Amino acid sequence: MLDPPPPLPRHSALAPRVAPPHSRGVILDLDKFIAKERIYWDELAALLQRQEAQPDDRLSLEEAKRFYYLYQRISSDLVKLKTFAGEVETTRYLERLVARSYSRLHEDGGEKVPFRPWRWLTRTFPATFRRHGIAFALSIGTFSIGAGFGATALKLNYDSKADFIPPPFSHLNEKPSRRVEREEKKDFDAFQGRHEFSAQLMTHNTKVTIMTMVTGFLWGVFTLILLFYNGTLIGVVIYDYLADDQGVFLSAWLLPHGSFELPAIFIGGQAGLVIARTMFGWGTNLRLRERFTRVRSDLLTLVGGAGLLLIWAGLVESFLSQYHDPQFYPWKIGFGVVQLSGLVLYLSLCGRRPESGNTLRI
Repeated sequence: MLDPPPPLPRHSALAPRVAPPHSRGVILDLDKFIAKERIYWDELAALLQRQEAQPDDRLSLEEAKRFYYLYQRISSDLVKLKTFAGEVETTRYLERLVARSYSRLHEDGGEKVPFRPWRWLTRTFPATFRRHGIAFALSIGTFSIGAGFGATALKLNYDSKADFIPPPFSHLNEKPSRRVEREEKKDFDAFQGRHEFSAQLMTHNTKVTIMTMVTGFLWGVFTLILLFYNGTLIGVVIYDYLADDQGVFLSAWLLPHGSFELPAIFIGGQAGLVIARTMFGWGTNLRLRERFTRVRSDLLTLVGGAGLLLIWAGLVESFLSQYHDPQFYPWKIGFGVVQLSGLVLYLSLCGRRPESGNTLRI
């Protein structure tokens, strides 16, 4: 919190306040100067307090311009006031005000604010996701192109299926109808070993997501390659099951957990592409370190959101997706559709607030 401004100075009538010889012509009446400028000091203090109370809110373009104007004006006031050695309290107040403003302009927010989980979940994460919507679209687009490539390749040469399936997923090399028949006859234990399987799924998917993100430091090339590769694998599996008339099983198997798992991977790719854009530095002349300072909080938010999605997806895949009783297929498909619809609405609508004109974050 900013300290309240000091009271107006009172000077004895027997000793009228006169500017020092070297500053005459700059400030002739100190009391009048402080009274005139105090309104600007209070306005800047109010803007700073608003930013601290609502750190995720974005100032409009006009508000951001006003903030910068006030910062420059009060910096000038501070220089002028330093010529009066007696105004120590007022000078210190302005020094703190200017320092806080500088931090807000150049150090991504100045003092840290308390982490508020509910606010982060309902406002910060979805707002950050939308702010980098182009990167997400490119992520999901690359994945989709890979899926199309995998499906087309398998259609043209079914014998190449084993070439697309990595060793950890060798069970997918089995003919879909045979696997479905075997899975539907298998007894399902809802507890034994499920927690271990769930942890393995979370670990594997988190590795994929983090790898997709960190490869953005290689200018995004390997981020796009990983998205394309994972899309190819999904495309092969989808075409294989559909071609063998196992679409219902496929939907009941993939939708419950895939409705969260795949978006999490896309968000990992989104973060990787944000990093890649920061590496290139398009549209700015800032140094690399300064560019990463600007996107640091957004990257942490995207990774945190993807992590939450993967935790839930791992639990669902372990305790629901692997339950292959045909009579529950409609319920599983419905569950997946509801999840996916809810996620789309959440990311599209949560955290919005009425805004006029352009916005700019400071």
